[in-house]
Amino acid sequence: MAELKPRHITRRELVVDNYHGNQVADPYRWLEDDNAPEVQQWMDKQNEDFESYISSHPIREKLKTRFKELWHYEKSGTPHFCKGFYYTWRNDGLQNQSILYRSPNLDDIGEMVLDPNLLSTDGTVAVMTRSFSPDGNYLAYGLSSSGSDWQIIKVLDLNTKQDLSDSLQYLRFSHIAWLPDESGFLYTRFPAPETSAVLQTNAKNAMVCLHLLGQDQSQDKLIHKDTNHPEWDFSAYTDEDKKWVFLRVGEGSTLPRNQLYFKPMANLDSPWLPIATDFIDGGYRVIGVVEDTAYMYTQYEAPFGKVVSIKLSEAGATNWQTVIPNKDNEMLDHVFLANNQLLTCTLNHATHNIKLHSLKGEFLRNIELPSVGSVVSISAANSWTECFIQFSSYLYPDTVLRYDFNTQQASTWFSPKIDFPFEDYVTTQKFCTSKDGTKVPLFITHRKDIKLDGSNPTVLYGYGGFNISITPGFSIPNLAWIESGGIFVSACLRGGDEYGEAWHRAGMLESKQNVFDDFIAAGEYLIEEKYTTNGKLGIVGRSNGGLLTGACLTQRPDLFGAVAVCVPVLDMLRYHHFTCGRYWIGEYGCADDPEQFAFLYKYSPLHNVKMNTVYPPTLVMTADTDDRVVPSQARKFAATLQAADGGENPILIRIEKSAGHGQGKPISKVIDEYADMYAFFGANLK
Repeated sequence: MAELKPRHITRRELVVDNYHGNQVADPYRWLEDDNAPEVQQWMDKQNEDFESYISSHPIREKLKTRFKELWHYEKSGTPHFCKGFYYTWRNDGLQNQSILYRSPNLDDIGEMVLDPNLLSTDGTVAVMTRSFSPDGNYLAYGLSSSGSDWQIIKVLDLNTKQDLSDSLQYLRFSHIAWLPDESGFLYTRFPAPETSAVLQTNAKNAMVCLHLLGQDQSQDKLIHKDTNHPEWDFSAYTDEDKKWVFLRVGEGSTLPRNQLYFKPMANLDSPWLPIATDFIDGGYRVIGVVEDTAYMYTQYEAPFGKVVSIKLSEAGATNWQTVIPNKDNEMLDHVFLANNQLLTCTLNHATHNIKLHSLKGEFLRNIELPSVGSVVSISAANSWTECFIQFSSYLYPDTVLRYDFNTQQASTWFSPKIDFPFEDYVTTQKFCTSKDGTKVPLFITHRKDIKLDGSNPTVLYGYGGFNISITPGFSIPNLAWIESGGIFVSACLRGGDEYGEAWHRAGMLESKQNVFDDFIAAGEYLIEEKYTTNGKLGIVGRSNGGLLTGACLTQRPDLFGAVAVCVPVLDMLRYHHFTCGRYWIGEYGCADDPEQFAFLYKYSPLHNVKMNTVYPPTLVMTADTDDRVVPSQARKFAATLQAADGGENPILIRIEKSAGHGQGKPISKVIDEYADMYAFFGANLK
């Protein structure tokens, strides 16, 4: 047991809400006010308590040193070819942000184009959205500060390498759809948020606008909005040849469900033409267009996904033609139009395979991957005779493959060099049995000579939601953990997309408890098979995975030796009131609905902390400027757990300053964060 540290006692207020006749107390509601001086003081004191605790454990500095040693290797993304140049994001090892280079060939790094590290002194400004203009003269790119989802779009002249005067605000997750003559682009923006409440502002009333280069944003032309549906979101994007513009209309559901429209790019003032006008389950996503035939991905009547085609001159669901049909137990994860072929990335038991098909859907060949693992990204275009595939696995650092369509051969274009004995370690896939008999895949990574005697400190990771598949991926912190003698386990829980839409639906809304049952079953399996014991089993999850570990902590505090709850969703009765929380109602439900309130209240971590219960060592981790999952959820949960705990284990919260939900976080902050988390595990899983 770790050394007991003094605990900060948090002030309580009498706040009670009435949910359909149920009186629900919320004594720490005051912690929702990010700008209140008392909240700032509370965060400072909690950080002092955490620092006092973690600094007493020498393992933190050892881990931080080892992380830096292992992290210091060259990294590369997949090249993007545009008008005579290959553009590639690269990092020499410990740079806070990767740098964009370009070269006329694949043999040289070439010249620097954009260095985000020069945009801030601490590396907290990151490039997120990016889009090259058709003739390669401009790069429109979105800047995020301190991890915010809000971005500012700038435009870089690729000939002079100087920014134009253009600066567009109030964007979140926007596509950039260039006009064919490079005179401007379409984008999606929101009304200006209230600066004083940016972490609470619920982004509504999205608008698609046309921006012409050189003009002020106030002059941008409105292309589309819908005042009757302020909560709908809109994305405008184009085909590769810039002949068509498509409008995706989303209703905020996490199910694959959207409307889809199009119009000729040459006539932006014309009305939108329908492809799909109902929010039918299955969704529609345009892969690409060849002449006037659009190829689309959908899960409509295809739970594992299929590819369909439609003549844009004959738009309408009745004119769809199936190109690649649904295949049970083979999840169609991604599809690209490449060299007049369809490149598909499929999932089989949570690992990827790549296949090529003709435009008629005929299978052509496989593209062999280096081992069992994941496709991280693919760079491809219909006009290219090559494509690039970034591959990764637990013991396989991110490697870029080049596939030549002319020779039909794949080769390694970029392979990182890490001084680590990968041959001494192994990843195996096992299956545990959940409470209702469902088989749940686990990936278990450790030294080959490990003994299954229950003596191994083990970290179990999970997510389980938003139809996001958890596939094998490379991680320096996890590598350092197994190097120190630990075991790292990743569980593929229901709620993800590993086995199609039915797997997703089995872990959402009233079925969300299945996700927690799956994770608990994974922990019990690791103990039964003598990988570890209760006292040496740690769990970690981020965002929706933070909800997972928070729920499992409150439901089975006896099962775990330590818990990390990171940037978490924890207040299931109020989450939808803040920022983009309304988008998650389709996944979780909403407490405003009496039936949904019942199952949300039953598992909501914040509302299921029990007084005088001995909770395992717990570390809640958040960031002060997280505008996706607001930090108040973590603050309220930490205060509640500290007040209720009946034991002597550390119950701490770590609040990162000038950081958001995780995207674009500088390497220096990532290293500090993981060193603290794994030091917490190392100190308690003994």
